[in-house]
Amino acid sequence: MTDELPLFPLGTVLFPGLVLPLHVFEERYRALVRRLTDRPEGEPREFGVVAIERGWEVDHHAGSSTSLTLHQIGCTAQIRQVTEHPDGQFDLVTVGHRRFRIEQVDADAEPYLVAKVTWLDEPEDSAKAADRLVPGVLELFQRYLRLMRPDREGEQLPEDATVLSHLVAATTALPLADRQALLASPDTTSRLRAERAMLHREVALLQRVRAVPVPMSELAVSTSPN
Repeated sequence: MTDELPLFPLGTVLFPGLVLPLHVFEERYRALVRRLTDRPEGEPREFGVVAIERGWEVDHHAGSSTSLTLHQIGCTAQIRQVTEHPDGQFDLVTVGHRRFRIEQVDADAEPYLVAKVTWLDEPEDSAKAADRLVPGVLELFQRYLRLMRPDREGEQLPEDATVLSHLVAATTALPLADRQALLASPDTTSRLRAERAMLHREVALLQRVRAVPVPMSELAVSTSPN
């Protein structure tokens, strides 16, 4: 069974439980926000955030064409706070909620894209395997954070396997393709295993960069007369 979901293509990947602030200025997405906020109290106010794989997005209703390829897996964003500006633009605070897979996209029904989606739940049968991975991933993630942000050492990190897997994916400095692959992981165990390998790689790189001093001559930048 599929449901319809309005889409908001972005150059980023959203994960369940993570906060995503947005500034909405295009008219079609302003219309989307107005439609969602006009819903009766208690109805879900969420849209799908999906990463752009290639191309660009322009408003075909304003006379331009769209050349856009989207990743198939995305995450819904629930609107938690809305600030409307006098010029009609919006500032939103949203939180990632649930993953979905795009089955079909309709570019004509609304000013914004609407997709038929299938919801992707986290399977529970791998919970024990995921829990066994948590201590190792936590230790690696803490080492990574100490190398990246020594001033924030001692941060409280979640021990829930699924929550941790989403936090690591969202906050580690990874290319978009790696983040997208983590979002598309079939379950928490697969995601944590992939993150363990990625964190090993990132920690090793950071330690190597910090351990090898760079000669000052290599940092010199030649000036241009132009």
